[in-house]
Amino acid sequence: MTQLRKFRQQTVPPWRRAVLKVGSSLLAADSGGLSTRHALGLAQFIASCHASGREVVLVSSGAVAAGRLLMQHLPEDASNAARQAMAALGQTQTVALWQRLFDRPLAQVLLTHDDLRNRRRYLNARATLSELLALNVMPVVNENDTVAVDELTLGDNDNLAAIVAALIDADMLLIATDIDGLYTADPRSNPDAQPIDEVHELTAEIMGMAGAAGSRVGTGGMRTKLEAAEKAAAAGIQTILFNGRDNEVVNLLSRDLLHGTLLRTSATRMQARKYWLLHVPAVPGCIHVDAGAARALSEGGASLLPKGVIDAVGEFQRGDMVEIVGDSPDGEPYVVARGITQYGAAEINQLARSHTRDIRQKLGYSYGESVMHRDDMVITTDSGVIS
Repeated sequence: MTQLRKFRQQTVPPWRRAVLKVGSSLLAADSGGLSTRHALGLAQFIASCHASGREVVLVSSGAVAAGRLLMQHLPEDASNAARQAMAALGQTQTVALWQRLFDRPLAQVLLTHDDLRNRRRYLNARATLSELLALNVMPVVNENDTVAVDELTLGDNDNLAAIVAALIDADMLLIATDIDGLYTADPRSNPDAQPIDEVHELTAEIMGMAGAAGSRVGTGGMRTKLEAAEKAAAAGIQTILFNGRDNEVVNLLSRDLLHGTLLRTSATRMQARKYWLLHVPAVPGCIHVDAGAARALSEGGASLLPKGVIDAVGEFQRGDMVEIVGDSPDGEPYVVARGITQYGAAEINQLARSHTRDIRQKLGYSYGESVMHRDDMVITTDSGVIS
């Protein structure tokens, strides 16, 4: 309890949807493989969140540690291919461990950097995770170590968790670690290390306080956790670092009381997203809309529906950043908005002037009733400022 008292108790900011990252150090058994010793308390925390109407996406490490137990003949410094084989063996073990602790169904979602770098795959991953949550299924996310290669790996599940948090528009990123939070130095080697309860800005000085990895079974240390918090902050998401091995800390967190570090952000989620949408380069081409649609977008905050589309110009694809163009009273084209399109140019030309109920009939499938959803769009003015 000595370390617990060093971090003052504070109230957790309100949140509705969160990503919880659990590292290998909290799941690995001393004898190898996986243990429910610390996972049980974290599962109870998640269940408590579900009972209060909140949504949690779990980002869980542990696959390689689980697979290593089944391949004990391999050396500690095994090749990349061997580690991928361990991950393939251990993925099922990891999901099985979590499933034993929950009454609701779990779904495994494996991602690589390439999945999140590609806008179409990004949209598909977001749609899948959103649908799982809507179906009351808890996603368990991990990096797809089985197929990832060095240049495509996300590198650690801390940063993966931050990316997933932005992907699903989470309010909070929760990182369960094996120490109590952020200190001015590594408390395991420096007795003068002081706890940091709250961080308002991740300055170079704060980043410099991060130590190296503290666990032999994990890949991330405090540095990667702060990098993850930095990514989350850029998306308007706050981060909490807490000790997942301390049952009292976890129990208090269920009551929205924190003994750990809260990393705040000054940006709102919408501000961060709108800024990103405004500055990402658009592909060649545009979606040409009529005056009614242009007015509905700029004044009413509506999504773009097929009915208001005149045509699509260019050869862009679903998931591309595309400008929406209208005609001014004197006939001059102007940019009404820009954003991520749900349909490619060829599909939009098939759907132009159609009712939303006709989408599936015309295409044989549907990505949703809007050509571009308002959450994936920014309205521009003549000066290019977000409105």
